[in-house]
Amino acid sequence: MFPSIPSKNDFQSPGVVFQPETFQGLLEGINYLARAIQPTLGPLPRLVAVEATPSRSRTPEILDSGGTIARRIIEIEGRNADMGAMFMRHMLWKLQEKAGDGTATAAVIFHTLFKGGVRYVTAGGNAMLLRRYLEQGLRLVLDELSSQTVLLDADGGTAIRKDRLSGLAESICGDAELAGYLGEIFDIIGAFGRLEVRPGSGRQFKREYVEGIYWENGLHSRNMLDDPLAARSTIENAAVVISNLDVIEPEDMVHVLEVGLQAGAGGVLLIASSVSDRALSVALMKPNREKIKVLAVKTPGVAVSAQENALLDLAALTGGRPLQKATLDTIQGLKVADLGRARRIYAGMDYFNVIGGKGSPRQFREHVRGLQDGYRNAQETDARLTLQMRIGQLMGGSATLYTGGLTQTECEVRKVTAERTATVIRNAMLEGVVPGGGVALLAARTRLAQARLRARDDDEKAAYTLLLEAVEAPFRALLANAGLDSGQIMARLAKTRAGVGFNLKTGKLENMNEAGIVDPAYVLKEAVLSAIGSAALLLTTDVLVHVRNPPEEIQT
Repeated sequence: MFPSIPSKNDFQSPGVVFQPETFQGLLEGINYLARAIQPTLGPLPRLVAVEATPSRSRTPEILDSGGTIARRIIEIEGRNADMGAMFMRHMLWKLQEKAGDGTATAAVIFHTLFKGGVRYVTAGGNAMLLRRYLEQGLRLVLDELSSQTVLLDADGGTAIRKDRLSGLAESICGDAELAGYLGEIFDIIGAFGRLEVRPGSGRQFKREYVEGIYWENGLHSRNMLDDPLAARSTIENAAVVISNLDVIEPEDMVHVLEVGLQAGAGGVLLIASSVSDRALSVALMKPNREKIKVLAVKTPGVAVSAQENALLDLAALTGGRPLQKATLDTIQGLKVADLGRARRIYAGMDYFNVIGGKGSPRQFREHVRGLQDGYRNAQETDARLTLQMRIGQLMGGSATLYTGGLTQTECEVRKVTAERTATVIRNAMLEGVVPGGGVALLAARTRLAQARLRARDDDEKAAYTLLLEAVEAPFRALLANAGLDSGQIMARLAKTRAGVGFNLKTGKLENMNEAGIVDPAYVLKEAVLSAIGSAALLLTTDVLVHVRNPPEEIQT
Protein backbone atom coordinates (compact mmCIF):
# COMPACT_ATOMS: atom_id res chain seq x y z
CA MET A 1 0.00 0.00 0.00
CA PHE A 2 1.35 3.37 -1.04
CA PRO A 3 1.72 6.15 1.57
CA SER A 4 -0.76 8.98 1.32
CA ILE A 5 0.35 12.15 -0.41
CA PRO A 6 0.24 15.22 1.87
CA SER A 7 -2.10 17.98 0.80
CA LYS A 8 -0.93 21.53 0.19
CA ASN A 9 -2.34 22.50 3.55
CA ASP A 10 -0.06 20.08 5.40
CA PHE A 11 3.03 22.28 4.96
CA GLN A 12 3.71 25.92 4.27
CA SER A 13 4.77 26.27 0.61
CA PRO A 14 8.23 27.69 -0.13
CA GLY A 15 8.34 31.32 -1.28
CA VAL A 16 9.73 31.82 -4.79
CA VAL A 17 10.79 35.36 -5.74
CA PHE A 18 11.38 36.55 -9.32
CA GLN A 19 12.75 39.69 -10.90
CA PRO A 20 12.60 42.62 -10.30
CA GLU A 21 12.01 41.72 -6.62
CA THR A 22 15.13 39.52 -6.66
CA PHE A 23 17.55 42.36 -7.33
CA GLN A 24 15.60 44.76 -5.13
CA GLY A 25 15.83 42.42 -2.15
CA LEU A 26 19.47 41.44 -2.66
CA LEU A 27 20.55 45.05 -3.11
CA GLU A 28 18.68 46.14 0.01
CA GLY A 29 20.58 43.65 2.16
CA ILE A 30 23.94 44.42 0.52
CA ASN A 31 23.38 48.16 1.01
CA TYR A 32 22.65 47.49 4.66
CA LEU A 33 25.86 45.55 5.29
CA ALA A 34 28.07 47.80 3.14
CA ARG A 35 26.95 50.88 5.08
CA ALA A 36 28.00 49.19 8.31
CA ILE A 37 31.46 48.22 7.02
CA GLN A 38 32.56 51.04 4.68
CA PRO A 39 33.23 53.53 7.51
CA THR A 40 35.96 51.23 8.91
CA LEU A 41 38.19 51.55 5.81
CA GLY A 42 41.45 53.46 6.08
CA PRO A 43 43.87 54.84 8.68
CA LEU A 44 41.22 57.26 9.99
CA PRO A 45 38.26 54.91 10.34
CA ARG A 46 34.93 55.30 12.04
CA LEU A 47 34.11 52.50 14.46
CA VAL A 48 31.16 50.16 14.83
CA ALA A 49 29.66 49.29 18.21
CA VAL A 50 28.15 45.81 18.47
CA GLU A 51 26.04 44.84 21.45
CA ALA A 52 27.80 41.98 23.23
CA THR A 53 24.68 40.31 24.64
CA PRO A 54 20.95 40.94 24.70
CA SER A 55 21.52 42.54 28.11
CA ARG A 56 22.48 46.22 27.89
CA SER A 57 24.44 46.06 31.11
CA ARG A 58 27.61 44.99 29.28
CA THR A 59 29.90 47.25 27.30
CA PRO A 60 29.46 46.76 23.53
CA GLU A 61 32.30 45.62 21.29
CA ILE A 62 34.02 48.46 19.44
CA LEU A 63 35.12 47.05 16.08
CA ASP A 64 36.94 48.21 12.96
CA SER A 65 37.28 44.82 11.25
CA GLY A 66 34.86 44.38 8.36
CA GLY A 67 34.92 40.59 8.58
CA THR A 68 34.19 40.58 12.31
CA ILE A 69 31.40 43.15 11.93
CA ALA A 70 29.80 41.04 9.20
CA ARG A 71 30.15 37.95 11.38
CA ARG A 72 28.27 39.64 14.23
CA ILE A 73 25.23 40.31 12.00
CA ILE A 74 23.25 37.09 12.13
CA GLU A 75 20.06 38.15 10.39
CA ILE A 76 18.39 41.28 9.08
CA GLU A 77 14.72 42.07 8.55
CA GLY A 78 13.19 40.94 5.29
CA ARG A 79 13.91 37.49 3.85
CA ASN A 80 15.02 38.78 0.42
CA ALA A 81 17.28 41.41 1.94
CA ASP A 82 18.66 38.87 4.40
CA MET A 83 19.78 36.63 1.54
CA GLY A 84 21.79 39.47 0.01
CA ALA A 85 23.35 40.40 3.34
CA MET A 86 24.21 36.78 4.17
CA PHE A 87 25.81 36.25 0.75
CA MET A 88 28.06 39.25 1.33
CA ARG A 89 28.69 38.21 4.94
CA HIS A 90 29.90 34.77 3.87
CA MET A 91 32.22 36.27 1.25
CA LEU A 92 33.80 38.66 3.77
CA TRP A 93 34.28 36.09 6.52
CA LYS A 94 35.90 33.58 4.14
CA LEU A 95 38.21 36.36 2.98
CA GLN A 96 39.20 37.22 6.55
CA GLU A 97 39.87 33.58 7.37
CA LYS A 98 42.09 33.21 4.32
CA ALA A 99 43.92 36.55 4.11
CA GLY A 100 43.43 38.10 7.55
CA ASP A 101 42.29 41.49 6.24
CA GLY A 102 41.02 43.30 3.14
CA THR A 103 37.37 42.88 4.07
CA ALA A 104 36.46 46.58 4.04
CA THR A 105 38.10 47.01 0.63
CA ALA A 106 36.25 43.97 -0.68
CA ALA A 107 32.95 45.23 0.74
CA VAL A 108 33.32 48.60 -1.01
CA ILE A 109 34.27 47.06 -4.38
CA PHE A 110 31.55 44.41 -4.19
CA HIS A 111 28.87 46.92 -3.26
CA THR A 112 29.86 49.39 -5.99
CA LEU A 113 30.04 46.71 -8.67
CA PHE A 114 26.81 44.96 -7.78
CA LYS A 115 24.86 48.20 -7.48
CA GLY A 116 26.09 49.39 -10.89
CA GLY A 117 25.54 45.96 -12.41
CA VAL A 118 21.93 45.83 -11.20
CA ARG A 119 21.34 49.23 -12.76
CA TYR A 120 22.72 48.02 -16.10
CA VAL A 121 20.97 44.63 -16.18
CA THR A 122 17.56 46.04 -15.23
CA ALA A 123 17.96 48.55 -18.09
CA GLY A 124 18.20 45.66 -20.54
CA GLY A 125 21.81 44.47 -20.32
CA ASN A 126 22.78 40.82 -20.70
CA ALA A 127 23.73 39.50 -17.24
CA MET A 128 25.59 36.43 -18.51
CA LEU A 129 27.77 38.39 -20.94
CA LEU A 130 28.35 41.06 -18.31
CA ARG A 131 29.59 38.40 -15.92
CA ARG A 132 32.01 37.01 -18.52
CA TYR A 133 33.46 40.45 -19.25
CA LEU A 134 33.73 41.31 -15.55
CA GLU A 135 35.79 38.16 -15.04
CA GLN A 136 38.02 39.15 -17.97
CA GLY A 137 38.50 42.57 -16.40
CA LEU A 138 39.33 40.92 -13.07
CA ARG A 139 42.37 39.32 -14.66
CA LEU A 140 43.54 42.73 -15.89
CA VAL A 141 43.28 44.17 -12.38
CA LEU A 142 45.18 41.24 -10.86
CA ASP A 143 47.90 41.54 -13.52
CA GLU A 144 48.28 45.23 -12.73
CA LEU A 145 48.62 44.52 -9.01
CA SER A 146 51.28 41.88 -9.76
CA SER A 147 53.26 44.38 -11.82
CA GLN A 148 53.35 46.80 -8.86
CA THR A 149 54.36 44.21 -6.26
CA VAL A 150 57.66 44.79 -4.46
CA LEU A 151 59.13 42.04 -2.28
CA LEU A 152 60.10 42.86 1.27
CA ASP A 153 62.81 40.23 1.68
CA ALA A 154 66.48 40.59 0.80
CA ASP A 155 66.17 38.40 -2.30
CA GLY A 156 63.73 40.92 -3.69
CA GLY A 157 66.24 43.73 -3.29
CA THR A 158 64.59 45.37 -0.28
CA ALA A 159 65.87 44.63 3.24
CA ILE A 160 63.35 43.79 5.91
CA ARG A 161 63.41 46.60 8.44
CA LYS A 162 61.72 46.77 11.78
CA ASP A 163 60.32 50.26 11.22
CA ARG A 164 58.77 49.31 7.88
CA LEU A 165 57.15 46.22 9.34
CA SER A 166 55.88 48.32 12.24
CA GLY A 167 54.44 50.86 9.81
CA LEU A 168 52.69 48.10 7.89
CA ALA A 169 51.31 46.67 11.12
CA GLU A 170 50.01 50.06 12.24
CA SER A 171 48.23 50.58 8.93
CA ILE A 172 46.39 47.31 9.59
CA CYS A 173 45.57 47.51 13.29
CA GLY A 174 45.76 51.26 14.04
CA ASP A 175 47.51 50.55 17.37
CA ALA A 176 51.00 52.08 17.40
CA GLU A 177 52.14 50.18 20.51
CA LEU A 178 50.98 46.80 19.20
CA ALA A 179 52.48 47.59 15.78
CA GLY A 180 55.87 48.31 17.36
CA TYR A 181 55.95 44.94 19.08
CA LEU A 182 54.83 43.06 15.97
CA GLY A 183 57.43 44.86 13.85
CA GLU A 184 60.18 43.80 16.25
CA ILE A 185 58.92 40.22 16.52
CA PHE A 186 58.66 39.59 12.78
CA ASP A 187 62.01 41.28 12.17
CA ILE A 188 63.47 38.56 14.43
CA ILE A 189 61.41 35.43 13.68
CA GLY A 190 60.83 36.05 9.96
CA ALA A 191 57.81 35.38 7.78
CA PHE A 192 57.40 31.75 8.84
CA GLY A 193 58.33 32.24 12.49
CA ARG A 194 56.08 30.80 15.14
CA LEU A 195 54.11 33.44 17.03
CA GLU A 196 51.73 32.64 19.87
CA VAL A 197 49.49 35.46 21.09
CA ARG A 198 48.09 35.23 24.62
CA PRO A 199 46.05 37.65 26.77
CA GLY A 200 48.37 39.36 29.25
CA SER A 201 47.78 40.12 32.92
CA GLY A 202 48.95 43.75 32.96
CA ARG A 203 48.43 46.97 31.05
CA GLN A 204 51.55 46.68 28.89
CA PHE A 205 52.50 44.34 26.08
CA LYS A 206 55.19 41.77 26.79
CA ARG A 207 57.08 39.42 24.49
CA GLU A 208 59.28 36.37 24.95
CA TYR A 209 61.61 34.64 22.50
CA VAL A 210 62.36 30.92 22.58
CA GLU A 211 65.80 29.58 21.74
CA GLY A 212 65.92 26.58 19.43
CA ILE A 213 63.00 24.55 18.15
CA TYR A 214 60.29 23.30 20.46
CA TRP A 215 57.29 21.02 20.37
CA GLU A 216 54.34 21.17 22.74
CA ASN A 217 54.38 17.62 24.14
CA GLY A 218 56.48 17.02 27.24
CA LEU A 219 57.84 14.37 29.59
CA HIS A 220 55.99 11.15 30.34
CA SER A 221 56.97 11.36 34.03
CA ARG A 222 57.56 14.22 36.45
CA ASN A 223 60.27 12.07 38.06
CA MET A 224 62.48 12.83 35.07
CA LEU A 225 62.74 16.53 36.01
CA ASP A 226 66.26 17.49 37.13
CA ASP A 227 65.24 20.86 38.48
CA PRO A 228 61.74 21.01 40.04
CA LEU A 229 61.95 24.81 40.36
CA ALA A 230 62.84 25.39 36.71
CA ALA A 231 60.50 22.46 35.82
CA ARG A 232 62.81 21.11 33.13
CA SER A 233 65.68 18.72 32.43
CA THR A 234 68.68 19.13 30.13
CA ILE A 235 70.86 16.82 28.04
CA GLU A 236 74.08 17.93 26.38
CA ASN A 237 75.27 16.06 23.27
CA ALA A 238 71.98 14.21 23.02
CA ALA A 239 71.00 11.20 20.97
CA VAL A 240 67.40 11.30 19.75
CA VAL A 241 65.10 8.31 19.26
CA ILE A 242 62.36 9.51 16.87
CA SER A 243 59.25 7.33 17.08
CA ASN A 244 55.53 7.03 17.65
CA LEU A 245 55.97 3.60 19.23
CA ASP A 246 54.76 2.32 22.58
CA VAL A 247 57.57 1.38 24.97
CA ILE A 248 56.05 -1.32 27.17
CA GLU A 249 58.61 -3.85 28.32
CA PRO A 250 61.58 -3.08 30.59
CA GLU A 251 63.78 -4.82 28.00
CA ASP A 252 62.82 -2.12 25.49
CA MET A 253 64.18 0.61 27.77
CA VAL A 254 67.33 -1.42 28.44
CA HIS A 255 67.93 -1.60 24.69
CA VAL A 256 67.54 2.21 24.41
CA LEU A 257 70.16 2.66 27.15
CA GLU A 258 72.56 0.27 25.43
CA VAL A 259 72.24 1.96 22.04
CA GLY A 260 72.74 5.39 23.63
CA LEU A 261 75.93 4.18 25.35
CA GLN A 262 77.20 2.66 22.11
CA ALA A 263 76.69 6.02 20.40
CA GLY A 264 78.75 7.82 23.05
CA ALA A 265 75.92 10.27 23.71
CA GLY A 266 75.58 12.42 26.81
CA GLY A 267 71.97 11.28 27.11
CA VAL A 268 68.99 10.05 25.12
CA LEU A 269 65.78 11.88 24.18
CA LEU A 270 63.23 9.10 23.70
CA ILE A 271 60.19 10.26 21.71
CA ALA A 272 57.40 7.71 22.11
CA SER A 273 53.60 7.65 22.14
CA SER A 274 53.50 5.91 25.50
CA VAL A 275 55.95 4.51 28.05
CA SER A 276 54.83 2.04 30.70
CA ASP A 277 55.67 2.50 34.36
CA ARG A 278 57.81 -0.66 34.23
CA ALA A 279 59.89 0.76 31.37
CA LEU A 280 60.16 4.15 33.09
CA SER A 281 61.44 2.53 36.27
CA VAL A 282 64.44 1.17 34.33
CA ALA A 283 65.34 4.64 33.04
CA LEU A 284 64.90 6.16 36.51
CA MET A 285 67.10 3.68 38.40
CA LYS A 286 70.03 5.59 39.87
CA PRO A 287 72.78 3.30 38.49
CA ASN A 288 71.32 3.60 35.01
CA ARG A 289 70.93 7.40 35.23
CA GLU A 290 74.56 7.66 36.29
CA LYS A 291 75.61 5.80 33.15
CA ILE A 292 73.32 7.64 30.72
CA LYS A 293 70.26 9.83 31.24
CA VAL A 294 67.05 9.17 29.31
CA LEU A 295 64.29 11.75 28.92
CA ALA A 296 61.12 10.15 27.56
CA VAL A 297 58.73 12.65 25.91
CA LYS A 298 55.38 12.21 24.17
CA THR A 299 55.23 12.08 20.38
CA PRO A 300 54.07 15.52 19.18
CA GLY A 301 50.58 15.77 17.74
CA VAL A 302 47.26 14.05 18.35
CA ALA A 303 46.15 12.98 14.89
CA VAL A 304 48.18 10.34 13.05
CA SER A 305 48.99 12.79 10.25
CA ALA A 306 50.23 15.40 12.74
CA GLN A 307 52.49 12.82 14.42
CA GLU A 308 53.90 11.69 11.08
CA ASN A 309 54.65 15.31 10.13
CA ALA A 310 56.43 15.89 13.45
CA LEU A 311 58.55 12.76 13.02
CA LEU A 312 59.61 13.82 9.51
CA ASP A 313 60.53 17.30 10.74
CA LEU A 314 62.54 15.91 13.66
CA ALA A 315 64.32 13.52 11.34
CA ALA A 316 65.32 16.34 9.00
CA LEU A 317 66.50 18.43 11.93
CA THR A 318 68.51 15.78 13.82
CA GLY A 319 69.44 13.33 11.07
CA GLY A 320 67.68 10.33 12.65
CA ARG A 321 65.40 7.71 11.13
CA PRO A 322 61.75 7.72 12.29
CA LEU A 323 60.51 4.46 13.80
CA GLN A 324 56.78 4.16 13.11
CA LYS A 325 53.96 1.79 13.94
CA ALA A 326 52.76 1.98 10.33
CA THR A 327 56.02 0.42 9.08
CA LEU A 328 56.04 -2.22 11.87
CA ASP A 329 59.20 -0.83 13.48
CA THR A 330 60.05 -1.85 17.05
CA ILE A 331 62.24 -0.41 19.77
CA GLN A 332 64.21 -3.67 19.81
CA GLY A 333 65.15 -2.95 16.18
CA LEU A 334 66.73 0.41 17.09
CA LYS A 335 70.34 0.82 15.89
CA VAL A 336 72.98 3.50 16.43
CA ALA A 337 72.53 4.59 12.80
CA ASP A 338 68.85 5.34 13.52
CA LEU A 339 69.63 7.95 16.19
CA GLY A 340 69.34 11.65 15.58
CA ARG A 341 71.79 13.99 17.29
CA ALA A 342 71.47 17.45 18.88
CA ARG A 343 73.81 19.76 20.78
CA ARG A 344 71.35 20.28 23.62
CA ILE A 345 67.88 19.15 24.68
CA TYR A 346 65.51 20.78 27.15
CA ALA A 347 62.35 18.99 28.28
CA GLY A 348 59.54 19.95 30.64
CA MET A 349 56.12 18.57 31.38
CA ASP A 350 54.48 20.49 28.49
CA TYR A 351 57.24 20.79 25.88
CA PHE A 352 60.63 19.68 24.65
CA ASN A 353 63.19 21.87 22.94
CA VAL A 354 65.90 20.88 20.45
CA ILE A 355 68.93 23.17 20.07
CA GLY A 356 71.60 22.58 17.44
CA GLY A 357 70.18 19.64 15.49
CA LYS A 358 72.98 17.79 13.68
CA GLY A 359 71.19 16.52 10.61
CA SER A 360 72.54 17.00 7.08
CA PRO A 361 72.35 20.74 6.23
CA ARG A 362 71.60 19.97 2.57
CA GLN A 363 68.77 17.55 3.38
CA PHE A 364 67.40 19.96 5.96
CA ARG A 365 67.30 22.81 3.42
CA GLU A 366 65.59 20.56 0.88
CA HIS A 367 63.01 19.53 3.49
CA VAL A 368 62.22 23.15 4.40
CA ARG A 369 62.11 24.14 0.74
CA GLY A 370 59.58 21.39 0.07
CA LEU A 371 57.39 22.65 2.92
CA GLN A 372 57.62 26.21 1.59
CA ASP A 373 56.57 25.07 -1.89
CA GLY A 374 53.65 23.23 -0.33
CA TYR A 375 52.68 26.36 1.58
CA ARG A 376 52.63 28.49 -1.57
CA ASN A 377 50.57 25.93 -3.48
CA ALA A 378 48.10 25.14 -0.66
CA GLN A 379 44.58 26.43 -1.21
CA GLU A 380 42.97 25.48 2.10
CA THR A 381 43.47 27.88 5.03
CA ASP A 382 44.05 25.05 7.53
CA ALA A 383 46.67 23.42 5.31
CA ARG A 384 48.53 26.71 4.90
CA LEU A 385 48.45 27.32 8.64
CA THR A 386 49.80 23.84 9.42
CA LEU A 387 52.65 24.20 6.93
CA GLN A 388 53.46 27.70 8.17
CA MET A 389 53.75 26.42 11.74
CA ARG A 390 56.01 23.53 10.68
CA ILE A 391 58.29 25.83 8.70
CA GLY A 392 58.38 28.30 11.58
CA GLN A 393 59.40 25.55 13.99
CA LEU A 394 62.22 24.30 11.79
CA MET A 395 63.61 27.74 11.04
CA GLY A 396 63.98 28.33 14.76
CA GLY A 397 62.00 31.55 15.10
CA SER A 398 59.53 31.38 17.98
CA ALA A 399 57.97 34.13 20.07
CA THR A 400 55.08 34.70 22.45
CA LEU A 401 53.28 38.05 22.63
CA TYR A 402 51.21 38.87 25.71
CA THR A 403 48.61 41.54 24.96
CA GLY A 404 48.05 44.24 27.57
CA GLY A 405 45.05 46.36 28.45
CA LEU A 406 43.09 48.09 31.19
CA THR A 407 40.49 45.31 31.28
CA GLN A 408 40.35 41.63 30.42
CA THR A 409 38.00 42.46 27.56
CA GLU A 410 40.52 44.91 26.10
CA CYS A 411 43.25 42.25 26.36
CA GLU A 412 41.06 39.78 24.47
CA VAL A 413 40.21 42.32 21.75
CA ARG A 414 43.88 43.17 21.33
CA LYS A 415 44.69 39.47 21.09
CA VAL A 416 42.27 39.03 18.19
CA THR A 417 43.62 42.17 16.52
CA ALA A 418 47.22 40.99 16.96
CA GLU A 419 46.45 37.60 15.39
CA ARG A 420 44.70 39.22 12.42
CA THR A 421 47.55 41.69 11.92
CA ALA A 422 50.18 38.95 12.20
CA THR A 423 48.47 37.00 9.40
CA VAL A 424 48.60 40.03 7.12
CA ILE A 425 52.27 40.75 7.93
CA ARG A 426 53.20 37.16 7.09
CA ASN A 427 51.44 37.46 3.75
CA ALA A 428 53.20 40.74 3.03
CA MET A 429 56.62 39.28 3.84
CA LEU A 430 55.98 36.26 1.62
CA GLU A 431 54.09 37.81 -1.30
CA GLY A 432 55.30 41.44 -1.25
CA VAL A 433 53.52 44.77 -1.05
CA VAL A 434 51.92 47.31 -3.38
CA PRO A 435 51.43 51.07 -2.93
CA GLY A 436 48.78 51.65 -0.27
CA GLY A 437 46.03 54.19 0.21
CA GLY A 438 44.02 52.84 -2.75
CA VAL A 439 46.75 53.88 -5.21
CA ALA A 440 47.49 50.37 -6.49
CA LEU A 441 43.87 49.93 -7.55
CA LEU A 442 43.76 53.38 -9.15
CA ALA A 443 46.69 52.36 -11.34
CA ALA A 444 44.52 49.61 -12.85
CA ARG A 445 42.37 52.28 -14.52
CA THR A 446 44.80 52.58 -17.44
CA ARG A 447 44.46 48.92 -18.44
CA LEU A 448 40.69 48.97 -17.94
CA ALA A 449 40.27 52.15 -19.98
CA GLN A 450 42.31 50.67 -22.83
CA ALA A 451 40.20 47.51 -22.72
CA ARG A 452 37.02 49.60 -22.86
CA LEU A 453 38.27 51.33 -26.02
CA ARG A 454 38.74 47.90 -27.63
CA ALA A 455 35.28 46.68 -26.50
CA ARG A 456 33.23 45.03 -29.25
CA ASP A 457 29.73 45.33 -27.77
CA ASP A 458 27.74 47.26 -25.19
CA ASP A 459 27.97 44.56 -22.51
CA GLU A 460 31.77 44.49 -22.68
CA LYS A 461 31.94 48.28 -22.58
CA ALA A 462 29.58 48.34 -19.59
CA ALA A 463 31.71 45.77 -17.72
CA TYR A 464 34.86 47.87 -18.00
CA THR A 465 32.96 51.02 -17.09
CA LEU A 466 31.69 49.34 -13.95
CA LEU A 467 35.19 48.11 -13.08
CA LEU A 468 36.62 51.59 -13.51
CA GLU A 469 34.10 52.85 -10.98
CA ALA A 470 34.80 49.91 -8.64
CA VAL A 471 38.60 50.33 -8.49
CA GLU A 472 38.13 54.01 -7.60
CA ALA A 473 35.63 53.23 -4.85
CA PRO A 474 38.11 52.28 -2.06
CA PHE A 475 40.13 55.49 -2.57
CA ARG A 476 36.98 57.61 -2.48
CA ALA A 477 35.79 55.78 0.66
CA LEU A 478 39.15 56.42 2.40
CA LEU A 479 38.78 60.14 1.75
CA ALA A 480 35.12 60.20 2.75
CA ASN A 481 35.90 58.48 6.05
CA ALA A 482 38.51 61.17 6.72
CA GLY A 483 35.96 63.91 5.93
CA LEU A 484 37.62 65.01 2.67
CA ASP A 485 36.28 65.84 -0.79
CA SER A 486 37.31 63.01 -3.09
CA GLY A 487 36.59 64.98 -6.28
CA GLN A 488 39.17 67.67 -5.60
CA ILE A 489 41.88 65.23 -4.55
CA MET A 490 41.23 62.95 -7.55
CA ALA A 491 41.73 65.97 -9.82
CA ARG A 492 45.06 66.73 -8.14
CA LEU A 493 46.18 63.10 -8.45
CA ALA A 494 45.51 63.13 -12.19
CA LYS A 495 48.45 65.52 -12.62
CA THR A 496 50.97 63.41 -10.66
CA ARG A 497 53.23 60.47 -11.55
CA ALA A 498 52.57 56.81 -10.85
CA GLY A 499 52.74 55.67 -7.23
CA VAL A 500 51.68 59.01 -5.77
CA GLY A 501 48.71 59.10 -3.43
CA PHE A 502 47.18 61.16 -0.66
CA ASN A 503 48.68 60.71 2.80
CA LEU A 504 45.71 61.15 5.10
CA LYS A 505 47.92 61.69 8.14
CA THR A 506 49.96 64.55 6.63
CA GLY A 507 47.32 65.91 4.24
CA LYS A 508 49.82 65.89 1.35
CA LEU A 509 50.36 64.12 -1.96
CA GLU A 510 53.27 61.71 -1.49
CA ASN A 511 54.86 58.65 -3.06
CA MET A 512 53.21 55.83 -1.15
CA ASN A 513 56.19 53.44 -1.14
CA GLU A 514 58.59 56.15 0.02
CA ALA A 515 56.16 57.22 2.75
CA GLY A 516 55.91 53.61 3.96
CA ILE A 517 52.20 53.42 3.09
CA VAL A 518 51.81 49.97 1.55
CA ASP A 519 49.25 47.20 1.30
CA PRO A 520 50.06 43.48 1.34
CA ALA A 521 49.78 42.31 -2.28
CA TYR A 522 48.29 38.93 -1.36
CA VAL A 523 45.56 40.50 0.76
CA LEU A 524 44.60 43.08 -1.86
CA LYS A 525 44.52 40.47 -4.64
CA GLU A 526 42.32 38.18 -2.57
CA ALA A 527 40.00 41.08 -1.75
CA VAL A 528 39.67 42.01 -5.43
CA LEU A 529 39.21 38.38 -6.46
CA SER A 530 36.49 37.80 -3.86
CA ALA A 531 34.65 41.06 -4.52
CA ILE A 532 34.58 41.05 -8.33
CA GLY A 533 34.06 37.29 -8.66
CA SER A 534 31.19 37.30 -6.14
CA ALA A 535 29.49 40.36 -7.65
CA ALA A 536 29.70 38.89 -11.15
CA LEU A 537 28.14 35.65 -9.91
CA LEU A 538 25.33 37.34 -7.99
CA LEU A 539 24.38 39.48 -10.99
CA THR A 540 23.28 36.28 -12.77
CA THR A 541 20.84 35.38 -9.98
CA ASP A 542 17.24 35.71 -11.17
CA VAL A 543 15.25 33.73 -8.61
CA LEU A 544 15.26 33.49 -4.81
CA VAL A 545 13.75 30.42 -3.14
CA HIS A 546 12.93 30.57 0.55
CA VAL A 547 12.92 27.22 2.31
CA ARG A 548 9.56 26.29 3.77
CA ASN A 549 9.21 26.22 7.51
CA PRO A 550 9.44 22.69 9.01
CA PRO A 551 6.14 21.29 10.32
CA GLU A 552 5.66 21.61 14.05
CA GLU A 553 6.00 18.41 16.04
CA ILE A 554 2.70 16.91 17.19
CA GLN A 555 2.58 16.78 20.98
CA THR A 556 1.38 13.43 22.32
